[in-house]
Amino acid sequence: MNTSTHRMFGALLVRRMPGAGRPTLNIERADQGLFLLWLAYMGLLVFAAWLLWRAGAWHRLVEADPTHLTLVIVVLFIGCSLWAGRRAWDLGRQRSALDAGQAHGWSSEFLQGSARPGADRASWLQVLGERAHGPHEMAWWLNGIQLKLGLLGKVIGFSILALQLGQMDSFDPSQSAQLLKSLTGGLGIALLTTVTGLTGNILLGLQLMRLDRFADALVADALALSLTNGGLRDGDRPADS
Repeated sequence: MNTSTHRMFGALLVRRMPGAGRPTLNIERADQGLFLLWLAYMGLLVFAAWLLWRAGAWHRLVEADPTHLTLVIVVLFIGCSLWAGRRAWDLGRQRSALDAGQAHGWSSEFLQGSARPGADRASWLQVLGERAHGPHEMAWWLNGIQLKLGLLGKVIGFSILALQLGQMDSFDPSQSAQLLKSLTGGLGIALLTTVTGLTGNILLGLQLMRLDRFADALVADALALSLTNGGLRDGDRPADS
């Protein structure tokens, strides 16, 4: 078997390895694929919200929570989700610029800067990583705020329940229905705010996780392209012993 046959067999084997090369059905690798995936995800959420509205769940949710913490959590989730869609669009543009080899964008600046004589590739890589991941930190913080608001509502709800129990001087069986209604008010606040905060935290976390993974792939591909094109510069080579 000659050398060319060995190379063809080796290339075929590498392409068959799991995770090697670009997956042809990966929607995120398509033009603005991450944004399209976000649109599909938001479409499912909007459809679910519409079903809840038809069932009257949103009206009951607002009425059962006099603190309006659930409404604050929902508004915060919508705002962060819209930001995630804009971020997905921006990352998709940077991905397209890298794949097309265009002379603009974060990856192009990294490739040009790290290819300069005497340039510190680690510093340029840190700059690229900050541009790709830096804005996500605030979004993750706001995602945690949703969970904290839910826990705050839980504390408020149980506090109201404890105050109502403390104001009970005696138990009248004839007023048991009204008594249970007043007691379950605080319990309802605690449960609704906690469930809303947990749901928003999970649903927004899924979006931010995909943004992080996409940004990781962008940085990794830019670094691989830099190493492939530039190889080891003279300053990166180990000193001869």
